[in-house]
Amino acid sequence: MTVMSDAWLSDTRSSYDTDASGYAEKVQGLLGERPYLRASLALFAELVHRAGGGPVADVGCGPGYVTGHLHDSGVDAFGIDLSPEMIAIARRNYPNLRFEVGTMTDLNLVDGSVAGIVAFWSVIHVPDHAMPGVFEQFGRVLRPEGPLLVGFHVGDETRHASEGYTSRPINVDSHYRRPGKVVGWLRDAGFTIEAELVMGPDEDVPGAIIFARSDA
Repeated sequence: MTVMSDAWLSDTRSSYDTDASGYAEKVQGLLGERPYLRASLALFAELVHRAGGGPVADVGCGPGYVTGHLHDSGVDAFGIDLSPEMIAIARRNYPNLRFEVGTMTDLNLVDGSVAGIVAFWSVIHVPDHAMPGVFEQFGRVLRPEGPLLVGFHVGDETRHASEGYTSRPINVDSHYRRPGKVVGWLRDAGFTIEAELVMGPDEDVPGAIIFARSDA
């Protein structure tokens, strides 16, 4: 059982439990509308296959749509999420796939047990002080040379949400960061950076994806 040792973890979990159905509805069909996201996941799948294949963790999987997309791409993907309600939705939507409740701050995975990791806009709720530990966890469970894909909002602010997509009260922060800041944490955790992609640089909130490789 996951122990919530930090307030931000328990707030994030309860907020997504509260708003799980609204969030799942919002992201439904998202990948079909975003060619750059699909291309990034296709490239990630290719990198996993090139590295020999194996289980891939979608960390912060939410309702499982990325896990399912990777599975359809021939990747042996499974999902982990902090929110039991999100995991329940993912299991209903993708009954043939594996989903587990867990936290990226303390992954319940054996060292070197996964061939790749995707963190698809899931680290946005992790405060700065906890980011190094999260990336150390990723490095611990990844096989040597294993690929990592990290997606996030680009910016220099933290936005607080007190109302969810279902109009019910929530309490969650989203941290918008510059790619260079995320790259620094990754390098400190023993990753080599392979590529950076910034999507919608002229939009109010650009998105970024970083491809990295485990050196451990």
